[in-house]
Amino acid sequence: MKTGKSGLIQGGILAALGLAALLSLVIPQLLRERKDPQLLSLSVLLRDSDSSGWAIARQGMEQAADELGAELRFLTLAEAGDSGEQEAVLLREIDGGAAALVVVPADPGALSAALEQWRLICPAVTLESPMEGAAGTVAPDNALLGRQLAQALLEDWDEGEVLLLDTAGSCTGISGRLEAAEAVLTEAGLPVRRAGELPEGARWVMAFESAATLRTAERREAEGRDFALYGVGAATAVTAQLERGNIAAMAAWSDYAAGYLAVRRAVGAARGEEGTATALPFSVLRKEDIYAPENQKLLFPVMSSSGR
Repeated sequence: MKTGKSGLIQGGILAALGLAALLSLVIPQLLRERKDPQLLSLSVLLRDSDSSGWAIARQGMEQAADELGAELRFLTLAEAGDSGEQEAVLLREIDGGAAALVVVPADPGALSAALEQWRLICPAVTLESPMEGAAGTVAPDNALLGRQLAQALLEDWDEGEVLLLDTAGSCTGISGRLEAAEAVLTEAGLPVRRAGELPEGARWVMAFESAATLRTAERREAEGRDFALYGVGAATAVTAQLERGNIAAMAAWSDYAAGYLAVRRAVGAARGEEGTATALPFSVLRKEDIYAPENQKLLFPVMSSSGR
């Protein structure tokens, strides 16, 4: 009798110990899952083959992803501006389970058509150019930017033709800047010409995307040419060219803010939240404006956000 009762007690103790061991494994796991819900998977695709010009925007994206519970997959194209490849890559990402997309569209019209049937499953947020059906767009007011950059040139112009570098392809955001600048200059009576490349003898040059601005400034310096360049961008390399006098004036906005806001909107869209276009504030700066206190966060976001 005693043996039977002792066996029951021992069995109860072992069962209790087993349950305690099981709970010690399961409860922490449940708490972790409650504390850290499953991360949203976001795919980020540029229209470039080299992502170096988007390094600061990427920092903003990563900050937003860390705060909002998302993981980012960064992708580039084998050939810059290849809209067909961009469509194929994004469709592959959707098939692979991406919850939302952040994209700099090479051809917004073609990309909108390609993604139309997937909008409810995988919303897309665009940078630089608006796109029909997008869950949001983060970009400066491109037409206003073009007009204000043209006004900066008008302040300096004395005579001669103005060359507009037409490097946009099907990118509507960039072409919108060019068209607005062209309208202002034409109305003011200046001779204006579009060209895909920088010709010899140009005196006044306008570029409407960061990469084209940087290339043109570097050519001015390397070849010792004497033309006035008006461009865009806030990347460190572009700011350095402004400081060295190879850019007369440039329109700049916070790439860090652009990346942050794009991911925040994409996460919201993936979670069913409504959103709209976000117009990024920008400033037209000259060399003497670089170190003004109000421009520090714009041109040096890593330093300025370090205490964030």
